[in-house]
Amino acid sequence: MSETATIDGLIRGEDRLLRCAWHGADAEYRRYHDEEWGRPSADDQRLFEKLCLEGFQAGLSWLTILRKRPAFRELFHDFAIDRVAEMGEADVDRIVGDARIIRHRGKIVSTINNARRTQAVREAHGSLAAFLWAHEPPGAERPDPVTAEFLRANPVSPASTRLSKALKTAGFTFVGPTTVYAFMQSMGFVNDHIDGCCVRAACEAERAAFVRPG
Repeated sequence: MSETATIDGLIRGEDRLLRCAWHGADAEYRRYHDEEWGRPSADDQRLFEKLCLEGFQAGLSWLTILRKRPAFRELFHDFAIDRVAEMGEADVDRIVGDARIIRHRGKIVSTINNARRTQAVREAHGSLAAFLWAHEPPGAERPDPVTAEFLRANPVSPASTRLSKALKTAGFTFVGPTTVYAFMQSMGFVNDHIDGCCVRAACEAERAAFVRPG
């Protein structure tokens, strides 16, 4: 039986479980929804990667980026921050010519710039994770319940606006409030699995057990 939408924002799969409908019926997207999206992390390398890839995603489907992620990881040294920070103009020219990724020179340059800014953030704050997680929104700013209607009406949040401003002040680029909110959703700064999604409780449990870096 194919997956069919049954409740606003939710879709029932072949396993009869309800999930956020945005993953559609794509198997790779469903795995990402179930295993990655909304799971908190304090790993600087993974946080840096996601922040950069969200910048590449702007205006495109995340599924497009997800399918190209292996190539992005290859070209950007698995987003190892210090290695990316050492990349130069010759690397930019080489990557611009690689059709396996989104060949946007400005965003490629931004990735290298953001690696260098991450090095500075680490020096000042101890880790990129500590800097980012200091902007986790307080409970009073979160909806209860999380609904598809709320998410459609709020592509940005007060917390993503604050973090966007802080990142820009630190010299990061391609980090507007909408991009940053998508980053916060995906990396577990908020749990935006819609109420009724079979993954929501697991993400909430991970967030409860997660030790915030400081």
